[in-house]
Amino acid sequence: MNPDHSTLYPAIRECADAVAATATGISVEQLDDRTPCEKFTVAELLDHLGGALSSSVRAARKEPQPGDAVPPAMSPDALAKAAALAAAAWADPAAYQGVTEFGPGEMPAAFAAAITLQELALHGWDLARATNRPFALSEDTSRVALGVVEQIADQARATGGYGAPLPVSAAAPAFHRALAASGRNPEWDK
Repeated sequence: MNPDHSTLYPAIRECADAVAATATGISVEQLDDRTPCEKFTVAELLDHLGGALSSSVRAARKEPQPGDAVPPAMSPDALAKAAALAAAAWADPAAYQGVTEFGPGEMPAAFAAAITLQELALHGWDLARATNRPFALSEDTSRVALGVVEQIADQARATGGYGAPLPVSAAAPAFHRALAASGRNPEWDK
């Protein structure tokens, strides 16, 4: 089995399940609420994450990305389904091999899986915090997410995807360190 699959897939699956549970609890009244991701309201974050997950499914399947198409608006239920589809697409160990199209162009497929994980973990937490829902991840998944965030942090900051890292204790839980490394305050509150 591909070691990237054995490490990343369980974390992707757990994060996708957490995103789906969060999304299905979002009410219409919460769609205009702000999120820890300053660029997005809850509705805008649903759309962003749903679009990223749809692209992720194509990346896992090695299908071409659709040019400059605007992703459709996502309802909470549609996002829950998109999370499940992305996890299912990355369940295949072959999805992690070779290169694929994702985001700005071609990249190693295992890197596309890593980006999918950080999208699910970070934006799932954003949605949960904005809507007062739980978003609990196991320590194993938290450590994998931290490793991915640290791996891509410089590139994500250069493109505006992450803010400046925030100080956090080295003894803090791994997921709190991942949040802080991405510029998110683990204690964010509306």
